[in-house]
Amino acid sequence: MTNRRFMTWLALGHFAIDWPISALWLIVPAAGLAMGLTPTEVGLLFTLFSIGGALAFVPAGFLADHVSNRGRLLAATLWWVAIGYGLAALAPGYWSLAVLLAIAGMGNAAWHPVATAVLARDNQDSRATAIGIHVVGGSFAEVLAPLSAGFLLSVANWRDVLALSVVPTVLLGVCFIWVARAVPRVAKKTVDHEDLLDLLRAWRTGSGLRIVATISLYNMALFALFSMIPLYLAAVHDLAPATIGILLSALLVTGALAQPWVGWMSDSIGRRPILVAGNAIAAGAVTVLVFGPPFWLMVTMMAVAVAALDAIRAAMLATAVDHSGRNEGTTLGLAFVLMDGIGAFGAVLAGVAAGIAWPAMFALAAVFAFSAAVLSARIGGGTPDEQT
Repeated sequence: MTNRRFMTWLALGHFAIDWPISALWLIVPAAGLAMGLTPTEVGLLFTLFSIGGALAFVPAGFLADHVSNRGRLLAATLWWVAIGYGLAALAPGYWSLAVLLAIAGMGNAAWHPVATAVLARDNQDSRATAIGIHVVGGSFAEVLAPLSAGFLLSVANWRDVLALSVVPTVLLGVCFIWVARAVPRVAKKTVDHEDLLDLLRAWRTGSGLRIVATISLYNMALFALFSMIPLYLAAVHDLAPATIGILLSALLVTGALAQPWVGWMSDSIGRRPILVAGNAIAAGAVTVLVFGPPFWLMVTMMAVAVAALDAIRAAMLATAVDHSGRNEGTTLGLAFVLMDGIGAFGAVLAGVAAGIAWPAMFALAAVFAFSAAVLSARIGGGTPDEQT
């Protein structure tokens, strides 16, 4: 199988693994409205789901560095996700739903460090470009899944829509029974404790800690917007689920299409200017939302903010690998923990702020993005080579 064809299959796998997650941006608020939950409780559902997933990132990344047959790992995550969300659709109450979503999220989480480690290792001179192509699969799921979920919620309840969300995952799970064989095998590595200690030391430096803080704040801004925008549109503007799905998909499409190009740009001119620009643009756009602009301007600023943050995701991941210079899977596992573990607290904090006032929620998201922009300006050097 050619490298291009192999990368296409990984992108499709990413599409399938992220489809149920992306559908949750509409399904969870719909469940919240049906169950009479507060914004804080809705935000907490997203946070608990992401914390559960975060528990799988580092173990999966560690396995990606030390297990020869990584294709089998990728195939297993698809089936874990399909079964996990199917069971979550049967959850009888709030806390059982939270636990089952967290367990299903572990399967989602495990895919990412394994797949990106394969790409980062096999494309060392164009890491962000390769990861950007892979991320496009997930980004198209972020565009199409809310659109699909919005229309389905108009004719079915949230449980049925959640169960249907695993259909793409099941289809790719069948395909990956064969595709997994094409994943390049690597020599099985024994655990080197000194190597792991060196990796941890690299992250305890000033530059390492700044990258940790930047990744965390960046994703706190993203989670705050993703988790609260659907609820805001339903509660404040009384929009129907189908309309919200269309708007959310429209917000995400630009960032999805921009990711390979932005990744290529960061490989060419350096990570720092890309990260500063993306976070700063998002901070400025969200700040406009604090002042309650007209609806057309509000949607435009939401689109700018979400696209700016979404577009730089590959560059953010590549920055982490550039800094460590080793153990791609474990490094990416740590990066995803920061993104979807610590970053997920942005959802519950945004829910608390929304319970006070919606402008407070947008102000909080703007502070997260602005802080990430400031820290990005102090990350390493301007080019990837200078950052290693």
